[in-house]
Amino acid sequence: MSTLVFGAGFLGRRFARELPLATLSTVDITDRDAVAAAIRGARAEVVINAAGKTGRPNVDWCETHRGPTWRSNVLGALELAEACEAAGAHLVHVGSGCVFYGPSPSPGGWREDDPANPISYYSRSKYAADLLLAPLPHVAVVRIRMPVDAAVHPRNLITKLAGYAQVVDVENSVTVVDDLVGVVAALAARRASGVFHATNPGTLRHRDLLALYRQVVDPSHRCELIGEGELVARGLAAAPRSNCVLASPRLDGLGLAMRPVGVALADVMSRYAADLRARAHQPGA
Repeated sequence: MSTLVFGAGFLGRRFARELPLATLSTVDITDRDAVAAAIRGARAEVVINAAGKTGRPNVDWCETHRGPTWRSNVLGALELAEACEAAGAHLVHVGSGCVFYGPSPSPGGWREDDPANPISYYSRSKYAADLLLAPLPHVAVVRIRMPVDAAVHPRNLITKLAGYAQVVDVENSVTVVDDLVGVVAALAARRASGVFHATNPGTLRHRDLLALYRQVVDPSHRCELIGEGELVARGLAAAPRSNCVLASPRLDGLGLAMRPVGVALADVMSRYAADLRARAHQPGA
């Protein structure tokens, strides 16, 4: 099954490296003609959209760059969907659980069909794309939360939290990238459509992740734990961050399982420590 991945970032490169018969495109997804040509040229049966604007150094960038954010996260996603329909390809669009803020309306977490309540401009742009793409029969929207990976990377939740002097101590769902790759492959193979929450069962508090980090990676690590409301109040962020727990009944219904978060995190943290040690011994490190 030939697969074309758009988005040469953290997740896009991972999908292109690990999915069978996958290639990576660096084409601007808002360029209609270039997107269509790339899909035709690759004879893609499946297209994965891991492109979009998340902002540098964080999503606060989107608050002051609304035009580029909208063009990439909404218009670009629609260009891909249209090009895939014309080519007979199935689109797997990487969405975000950041469209939900706070406690879910029912026990167990926010479900795929729950109306979202986005606050930041980034989360609003992602939800706008979800609303437009979800009804299309050739599109699967895969929402993820706070990706955790064994590779050291600025977009990895482990790297992020370990680098902050102040960390908000909240409970969240997370997505372990190893498991996400398997879910995306399975959804693509089934040509599944609609919205899916790809988060590992269970929840994670930031303090628990950092406790494991100190145990496995760096015993000298220190940071200040702060409350959720302090992030904006202290000027550490321009817009409130999403903190939420997601449920995945639609994945469950397909028999697709991700590892419990505690099991997956222990495995990932051990490998993360090994990756950090390997990088430290590389020439020029």
